[in-house]
Amino acid sequence: MFRPDPHLTALTQLSDLLSRDVRTLRPLLRQAFARGGVLGVSHHGTPLLLPFRGVPARGIFELASVTKPFTAALAAALVDAGHLSWDAPLRTRGGPFRALPATITPRTLATHTSGLPAHPARAALTVLTHYHDPYGGLRAPDVLASAARWAPRRAPHRFGYSNLGAGVLALALADTAGEALSADGFARALRTWVTDPLTLPNVSLTPGAPLVLPAGPLGSARTTGFGGLVGAGGLFGNADDLLRFGEAHLDGRAGTHWTAQERPAALPAPMSAVTPGWFVTGAAHWHDGVARGTRTAVGFAAPSGTVVALLARGGETPAGPRDVLPRLLRALLSTA
Repeated sequence: MFRPDPHLTALTQLSDLLSRDVRTLRPLLRQAFARGGVLGVSHHGTPLLLPFRGVPARGIFELASVTKPFTAALAAALVDAGHLSWDAPLRTRGGPFRALPATITPRTLATHTSGLPAHPARAALTVLTHYHDPYGGLRAPDVLASAARWAPRRAPHRFGYSNLGAGVLALALADTAGEALSADGFARALRTWVTDPLTLPNVSLTPGAPLVLPAGPLGSARTTGFGGLVGAGGLFGNADDLLRFGEAHLDGRAGTHWTAQERPAALPAPMSAVTPGWFVTGAAHWHDGVARGTRTAVGFAAPSGTVVALLARGGETPAGPRDVLPRLLRALLSTA
């Protein structure tokens, strides 16, 4: 019996929603969701969720580095409330932050221009010995000590992607919000200042149900741990919440920090700029993430009023390169 192509069917629905033909994206869509996943699109507030290969439309995924826009949104909320300044060195907070150089500010951390390395030095070993939990042994003092050791004393204003920097920022935000200097403190601050006000019930450090099991190397279904760097990649969530999060940027409820574009040296293609929590390519603001067995991407385009969320089973492998999801996301956000 003839079965319609689910990918072509999905793209036909998307074409109707977006009022433009996106069916040429079929090869990219098939590659992105070869192991299943969820594609979510919101256009002028009208949402559409498209699940593939039996994955629940509202299934919970590891968000991986898509956590970073949420960390930036928490910073923006604290700035708007007068509790934080984007450009004040964290060392002015004293206490555990006093050893950090003046180059470490919320803005430089949120835009990856602080000069901090991608990971704490010990991660070079723990990624081999604790593949699914390379940051698990790191606690707040370890994170801050690593940042104090490796941060440059002069601001480089050069792009250098840093999980360590995002982790430091999350700890500073927890402290600013009056919470414990810990992963749990960050979780409470995020809930109070971002996820509860924006009604994002499934975004959390603790996954709800139904949790979509990763499809990792050698068939592993383990989720990825982030230890003291949860602000870099420790959140879970679903496509519904990612769409609402993007919409909250378009209508201002999540702040306007994403409009402050910077163009530091060494921005990799296809980025044209960076803002706190987001990469910029043309009119699209976006971020992607790769865990051990899942890949994610979210983005929005203000001129078209479009938000896109991609949640896919399967990690970064030769058969599914990292750039597949960002390429699909940017193509869907394009107005061409």
